[in-house]
Amino acid sequence: MRDIKSTLKEILQANTSPEVFSWIEEDRPLNNAFMLLPRKTGKAPLNITTEQSTAISQAIPGFSVDDWTVDHLGRAYLLMNLDSSNKEEYFRKIENLFLAAEMGEQVALYSSLPLLSHHELWIKRCSEGIRSNIATVLEAIMYNNPYPSQNLDQAAWNQLVLKAFFTDKEIGKITGIDARANKDLAYVISDYAHERWAAGRELNPNMWRLVGPFIDDKLFADIQRLFDDGKLTDRRAAALAIIASNYAPAKTLLTKYPELEKVIENKNLSWDTILG
Repeated sequence: MRDIKSTLKEILQANTSPEVFSWIEEDRPLNNAFMLLPRKTGKAPLNITTEQSTAISQAIPGFSVDDWTVDHLGRAYLLMNLDSSNKEEYFRKIENLFLAAEMGEQVALYSSLPLLSHHELWIKRCSEGIRSNIATVLEAIMYNNPYPSQNLDQAAWNQLVLKAFFTDKEIGKITGIDARANKDLAYVISDYAHERWAAGRELNPNMWRLVGPFIDDKLFADIQRLFDDGKLTDRRAAALAIIASNYAPAKTLLTKYPELEKVIENKNLSWDTILG
């Protein structure tokens, strides 16, 4: 398996001139380099080969830079070059970047969390970032970023997922979304669904992917409602939730809806594919 830093360096070199890449590797204060870097690299989308993309996902499962820009990767590369041997000094330098960061810098910092050393140092910072109201910052934390699912406790993780629903994020891009499903989150989602229903508002069908494995007497009433009152998309979501459930009454319910047989047969299709 290729080293992640080597792969990112290769991509950065291929997307910058020799002069610009030499500038990036020069020894200078991190704050200055981090701020000035976009002026040197520009902000064009990265050109990445399939081989490089695969190497990155193998090195860090759930991580991707496919949608990054050149300056974004350049800033991540600066962070990877930072000496991490002195833990306190390392934390201080990166924390100072967070404290002074404008929006583009925040995006680079949060999306680079999987690349940083001493993962335990950034848990509080990641949790605080979830409270941001800046869409691109939230997406940097949520999308193709395995750091939250691997490091946040259950309360913080559940907050991230709810924030994603509140802000209409693409749930399928959240690394670990299914692996970190939990019963507390399923109940909170049920409460959220009841609030939306009471206000006459629509629900994101992907909510129910996090409820399915935990269906019980209480949650079954929500699934029944999706079948009885929902649109076809809602019924499909209910069917997919039931597929993930071991709750017998839910399994029986499916037999009453033969038009959803195709959904049941194609269990391996993703939520996004079936609901799209």
